[in-house]
Amino acid sequence: MSLDPEIRDNEDAKRYELDVDGETAVVIYNPVAGGRLITETLVPIPLEGRGIASRMAKHVLTDLKDKGLLILPTCPFFSSYLKKHPEYADQVHPTYRAMLGL
Repeated sequence: MSLDPEIRDNEDAKRYELDVDGETAVVIYNPVAGGRLITETLVPIPLEGRGIASRMAKHVLTDLKDKGLLILPTCPFFSSYLKKHPEYADQVHPTYRAMLGL
C-alpha cells in the first residue's frame, strides 16, 4: 500500500496530520525504541463519519512498516481498528498483540 500524499508526519509535534476543509485531524504518538506508541486519534466533529480516522490509520501503518517500526496502540480507535484488520497484526508489538488478542 502506498502512503497518502495528503497526510504528513509532523515529527516536531509527534503527530500525523491531515487537513480537510479547514480542519486538522491528527494521530498523536510517542517515539519508543523500535516503534511508536500511538496515544490518540482526534478527528474534528465536522469531519466525523467520513472515514478520516481509518484513512489515517492505513497511512500510519504503512509508514511505520516502511520504516521498520512496530506499533504500540494505546489509542482506543487504533486498538479497535487493529482488531477489525488482523492483517496488520505483524506490525503490532508482541505485548500489545497479546493484549488485543491478535
